[in-house]
Amino acid sequence: MTQISDVHDRHFAQIAAVPSIPMLKWWRGWVPLTIGPTLVLLLVPADWPRWAFMWALAIAIFIGCKWLTWRRTTLTNVPLLRNVAYFTLWPGLDAASFLAESTPSGLSRCHPSEWVAGMGSLSFGLALLFGVARMIPPQHAYFAGWTGMIGIVLILHFGVFRLLSCWWRNIGVRARPLMNRPLASTSLSEFWGRRWNTAFRDFTHRFLFRPLTSCFGARFGVLAGFIFSGALHDLVISIPAQGGYGGPTTFFAIQGGAMMIERSAFVRRIGLGSGLSGRLFVLLVLILPLGLLFHRPFVVGVIVPFMHALGAF
Repeated sequence: MTQISDVHDRHFAQIAAVPSIPMLKWWRGWVPLTIGPTLVLLLVPADWPRWAFMWALAIAIFIGCKWLTWRRTTLTNVPLLRNVAYFTLWPGLDAASFLAESTPSGLSRCHPSEWVAGMGSLSFGLALLFGVARMIPPQHAYFAGWTGMIGIVLILHFGVFRLLSCWWRNIGVRARPLMNRPLASTSLSEFWGRRWNTAFRDFTHRFLFRPLTSCFGARFGVLAGFIFSGALHDLVISIPAQGGYGGPTTFFAIQGGAMMIERSAFVRRIGLGSGLSGRLFVLLVLILPLGLLFHRPFVVGVIVPFMHALGAF
């Protein structure tokens, strides 16, 4: 228990040592991230399918995030092709690592088991999306939509993105996996901080958590990062679905609040942030409010039509 407390104390001590960032410098590079989604909202034709509207918003936000990380990276003499590859062939948001000239000591080569895991996730996801979902009766579209979403996540995040990471690392580029065995998490801090979608974690930690923490403290930085995540998910999920507004933001607010509870002195004393009890707490906090994040208007109004367009349902 003392070791857990020491880890948290060191964590917040490191946060407190982060230097403040001048506001003008902090805003540099944010313009595309704000303008891109705004143009999509204003210019996308009203007769577009909702799923196409969703992907347009997601791509605009992703490009804006990519630009910000690239714009604020101070590396020089980076080959043009490496810059292009960062924007087009890698979904991560750690430009400094991807663009840096790697040394053998700074690389983690892809183990053969990672190739197997990536191919397995890709195959299982395809089976769910184009196999299992087709067997679900049309009157159970909500269940079919959830099946398709799980398949898409397995195909992309645990399949294609994992295989890309293996390929890049094997040719000498630091591109660590975006998903790091999330089911092994024994605390919410571990799940959101080190295991789930580390690309977005890298982004929010660098451009929101650190600057806000230096001004307002660690707890405010954590909550602001989760609220920002919720707002982006509301933009991409609820607006195209034309319903469920506020659900994704509420989901991420719950995650931030639960993380604060997890880090409290009492909870740390009873060991809830580790071991089996910690794992159960993570699953409880993630699964119970999941319907707020992927609400029925999104699943039925966006995902199911997308699956129809793919010929998957």
